[in-house]
Parts: sequence; structure tokens; C-alpha cells
Amino acid sequence: MAGREDARGQRTSGAGGQAEWARELLEHLRPAGRDPNRVVAWLAGTAHATVSLQDGTGRLLAGTRVPLDEALVADVTSGRIASAALEDRGRHLRLVRVERSRPAGAAVLAVVRRAPFDRDVFEIVTHAAQVVELLLAGHESTAAGLRLRRATSDLRLAILQLLMVEDTVSARRVAAGLWPGLLDTDTACVYVVESSPGERDRLAEECVSATGERALVVRCPAVDGHVIVLAPRDSAGQELRALVGRRPGVFLGGSARQGLARTAAAYGQAVSALAVARFHPDKAALYSERTRPELLMDPVGLHDWTAGVLSPLDTLSHHTRAELLATTRLGLEFTAVNTAKVLGVSRNTVRARMDRVESLLRTDFADLTVRAAVHLALNCQVGLAEPPPGAGARAGAVRLTDLLSGTALRTWAADLLGRLDADGRDLRRTLRTWIAAGGNAERAAQKLGMHAQTVREHVRRAEPVLERELLAAGSDLYEVVLAHLATGALDEPRLHGTKPGHPDSPVHE
Repeated sequence: MAGREDARGQRTSGAGGQAEWARELLEHLRPAGRDPNRVVAWLAGTAHATVSLQDGTGRLLAGTRVPLDEALVADVTSGRIASAALEDRGRHLRLVRVERSRPAGAAVLAVVRRAPFDRDVFEIVTHAAQVVELLLAGHESTAAGLRLRRATSDLRLAILQLLMVEDTVSARRVAAGLWPGLLDTDTACVYVVESSPGERDRLAEECVSATGERALVVRCPAVDGHVIVLAPRDSAGQELRALVGRRPGVFLGGSARQGLARTAAAYGQAVSALAVARFHPDKAALYSERTRPELLMDPVGLHDWTAGVLSPLDTLSHHTRAELLATTRLGLEFTAVNTAKVLGVSRNTVRARMDRVESLLRTDFADLTVRAAVHLALNCQVGLAEPPPGAGARAGAVRLTDLLSGTALRTWAADLLGRLDADGRDLRRTLRTWIAAGGNAERAAQKLGMHAQTVREHVRRAEPVLERELLAAGSDLYEVVLAHLATGALDEPRLHGTKPGHPDSPVHE
């Protein structure tokens, strides 16, 4: 009778045994089994040995650590010898060199067993070393590709962050190395594509393919399911629409065409349009597709009013002023945390910059009407490439009520808020009170005599009716605030006056 060890030994002898172990070894090259650790474990079981894979420094890469002569290991890894075999205190040891990429250096596969190495086991070790070498090369190539993709992704984000703070010169310099000609343009559109976080990486790659790598595709650092696309070419919008159309659960929001220095404003427009896209059957919307209140205002008056509102910042250096305006523009759209992620700064930096603007304007960003007014001024400031004819004569003299008193704007406001009248729960009253309370449901509930959760439900119910996001502060909410101001439902905000000193922060977590 053959013992267990003898039975295992028969497995490695003869043509049949060789065919069997060769088939098993080849299985490790299949896509589902490409793991050097599994090959080392297989070799240990097949050769009845202890197997170790380590690099030239002694770091264990796979298997079980075994004591090895450092000089002998150095001879093998340096290439002085390709392999070595010896017997040491009843142990039979074989070392085989395993090639790796130049930076990593060669490794050594060490096989230790009590029985001598016969021809079959020798062949198994030799072939296993070759398979390990192939797998290590594949893993190193994959890791290098992953590092390259991460570096490229970081570079794309850095370019976007430079554009967000209006540093177009530096953005072009950074982009020129990898994407020559990408930013050789004065204007571009910004798109935000939304999917589930788990699908975001694949979606980003599809956006790169859809735009022919002629757009800046960035995984949004603030929202896990968003991909930001800055596209100089007009055709990119159609390419992205086609992509969204064939992907369930994916939505697209796009900005109006803006100058590169106005990327932050374009990004805010794209996010605003994305909220509308969620209610559209084709799952896509452009900011220019709906009426914007600033387009219904007297352009000369709007320009002069904006100049007056932002005049306290005129004494600052160009770089500081652009930095404060870009941060405030995003800070009024998003939370401090998300604004910080988009700009690549700390949230304390975001708050400090917004506090400085708030102080210079002598106002209070806790007031939603103030935030809507400043947001309007910031959008006007970035939206006008050239002042309209006749602008500049009344800077500081035009009031917001003058801008909101036009027939076209008042009609727009009445039509927008009139959509709420069909609901028997008086959503219009709840929304007006909630806005007057600074978007605080608890304070609004106290004034209305209802539960805070009921206030939130009313506001949430108003969102699809108005086709605007309200609970997430941003362009949509500010348009609704302006509509209330135009109809006289809310008092004109206080700008350049004594701050009332509200305890709430202008940017919420």
C-alpha cells in the first residue's frame, strides 16, 4: 500500500502527472486567477515545500518567510547567477531569479523541502517561477497604468481649480503639456453629468470617449456621483446628450457659453440646469433653456447696480478680488465643505474669504434676500464681457427695486409663483415665510404654527412645481427669492448698511 506522501508523489511523476500540474499552473494565467500569492500557494502544495517570494531587500512578496543566506540572495537578484540549489541541515533549497521591472528590481523564489528535488519537481519550480514573473509584470504594468490615470485625473482637477479662481494663464500652461490646444479658446461650456457614485468612474471614461478627449473631464471632488466636463467645442453638448440618452439613471446639466475666466459661474449654471434635467423626459437641460431673471432687467441699470454693489472690492488687487469673488460665488451655491473641495482649499479658507466679502459689503449673508442680491451681482459681473452702451453713469444710484419693477420681470415672477396656487396646502405662504426666516424650517414653523417637518415637506413639494431645487441653496433658490422680491412679497435686502448680526452662518455644513 502506498502512503499519503507516496500518493502525492505519484501525482508529479510521468507524462500524466506532468499534464495535470501543467494544466493547473496554466489556470493561474486566466483573468480570474491572476494572483502571484495563489501561484506560490499552489507551488507549496504541489511540491510539498515551503515557498517564499521576496525582493532583494528581503521584503516578503508572497508565501511564507524562510531564513535565507543574504549573500546568496544578492547573487541571484543581482543577476550574477540565475538560480542556486543547495542542501543545508537536512533542508533541500532551490532559489530561482524572478525578473521584475527595473525600478522594483528582481525577486527571488525560494523553495524549501525535506525531500531532494527530482526532475519533475525541478520543472514545476522552473515553470512556476516563469508564471510568477508574468503575473508580477502584469501587476506592475496595471499599477503603473493606475498611477498614470490618477496623476492625469489630479492634473485635470488642478486645471479646473485654476479656472475656478480665474487664473486662466496658469491653467493653459498646465494643460499645454498633456492636452495641447485644449484651452486655446476664449469661451467654453461646462456640463455636469450625474450618475450613481458606483457608476461614476465608468461614466467619466465614457465622457472622455464621447468628447474625443477634446474636453476637460473631471471627477467632481465635492459630489461623488458627478462628472464635470468643460467643453470648448459646441458639438460636445450633443455628444454628451447622446451618452445620457442611452444610460438609465444618468442626467445632464449644461451652462451657457462663458469665458474661461467665468468657469465658476458656468459650473453653478450647470448644477442649476441639472436640477431641471431631473424633471425632463430626455434627462438633459441647459441653463439657457429657461428664462433667467437677469435677462429681463434693464442691462444698463443692472450693470450700474452691480458696479455699485461690488464697489467696496474695487480697492483690492486683481488677484485678491478675483479669488474672493470666485469663492463667494461658489460659496453661495454650495456648502463650505463642497466649495473647499472644488477649489482645493480648506473650508476655513472658504469661510474666511466669504466673511471678508460680507464685511466689505457691510451686509449679512444669513439673509436669503441678501444672498440672492449678491448672487445676482456676481452673475452679472461675470456675464458681461463688455459694459452695455450708456453704462457707468448711475453707478451706486440704481436700487434693486428699480431692476425688479419692470413689466417683463414682474410678469415672469407672477407666472412662476402662480404655479403654487393650485395646491390647497398654501405652498406659496409656506415658501415665503421659510425664505423670510433665512431658510430655517424651525423658525418658519413657529411663525406658521406648524411642525418643522411640515414646512420642509411643503418646500420639497414646491420644487417639482417650480422646477427648481430649493432646499439646496443655489441659483434655483435665489431665482425664487428674486421672484418674491419682484412681487413685493419680501422686503428689499440691506446692502452696504449696518449688519443686523444674525447668528447663522452664510454657508451651512
